[in-house]
Amino acid sequence: MNQLIVRKLIVDERNELFDAQGMKLAELKSDYSKIREYAAMLLRECPERYREGTLLEQQVSEIIKNAIKHGNHGDPEKAVRVWYDLRRRVRLIVEDEGEGFSELDAWNDFLVKRQTALYNQDFDEFLQLASWKGKNSDPDDGGNSLIAALEYWNGGMVFNAARNKVGVVRWYTNGSS
Repeated sequence: MNQLIVRKLIVDERNELFDAQGMKLAELKSDYSKIREYAAMLLRECPERYREGTLLEQQVSEIIKNAIKHGNHGDPEKAVRVWYDLRRRVRLIVEDEGEGFSELDAWNDFLVKRQTALYNQDFDEFLQLASWKGKNSDPDDGGNSLIAALEYWNGGMVFNAARNKVGVVRWYTNGSS
């Protein structure tokens, strides 16, 4: 019998994904126009086998964009700190100076309803839940970036208690490393 399994965003201040020991640190200005440039800079030393075309750069850009847009509200006086390690996997810790993702629990509820509708093949309900729009969303928010991120960051996606810092990891295996 198949069982519905839904990966959720979690809050765990003590999660090992927040251990920055041995990681490089980049402090970035909240400049929305430089998001892709920031991602490219962080990934400059990334092994080609981890890049997956442009998918990795897109996911890193999205996390930085969320920190600048939703966390720091584009305030150029605020910084985004990114700790990163690209040696055996891609691991990031991204922290903004904002008030945190206050709608995390509501987003998780939305995701469970969405995945349950898909699992039950209730496509009418699924289509009504096609895109997340929270009270802080604006018309330019697509609403599904976090769903894609949860799938992409296969080693975890964890927020700190203040919900203004996220730790993520993507593992790559080819049988030899």
